[in-house]
Amino acid sequence: MKAMIGKKAPHIDATAVVNGNQIVEHFSLDQYVGNKYVVLFFYPLDFTFVCPTELHAFQEKLAEFEKRNVAVVGCSVDSEFSHFAWLQTDKNKGGIHGVTFPIISDLSKTISENYGVLASDYDYDDDGNAISTGTAVAYRGLFLIDKEGNIRHYVINDLPLGRNVDEVLRMVDALQHFEEFGEVCPANWSKGKDAMEASGKGVADYLSKH
Repeated sequence: MKAMIGKKAPHIDATAVVNGNQIVEHFSLDQYVGNKYVVLFFYPLDFTFVCPTELHAFQEKLAEFEKRNVAVVGCSVDSEFSHFAWLQTDKNKGGIHGVTFPIISDLSKTISENYGVLASDYDYDDDGNAISTGTAVAYRGLFLIDKEGNIRHYVINDLPLGRNVDEVLRMVDALQHFEEFGEVCPANWSKGKDAMEASGKGVADYLSKH
């Protein structure tokens, strides 16, 4: 896949379930441009095993994202009706009842394809063209989008590998620190730690202190 850093996030116009109980047509990330940062994350399927742990983890930290002016948005290749049913299912039964952030339906798989996270088995025809076989789902892709609608960070996990939501918050903090102070964030940086000027002197000063 081509690197997407610094590029405009691919446009989305799809049906989503918001607030855990409302189906909204023509949901778009455009509503956040100029107003909010966005964490857009993809997961494979509703009613599975690792996926509910991730959605609950994002919900548990939703207030932290909101304090940072970040909208959290989920997406999978399920229908909005599947999302709705899963949202009505109790946590102790594998459901995601209580999740309030928007969940987009990518039934056509177009969004997953545009973001480069569509997972599928492939075969090849006589002309060497890749032909998708089996049921395609989304890898665990995550995209941090700034207020101008540009992708500033993304990571894609294979299907068995759940994400660390605290790391997502750390990346939000790093981006916002850079935007506010113009300082770059070194390895293992977290909010409240020293950053450094983007210059040879800045690097030398930082290294001399650590």
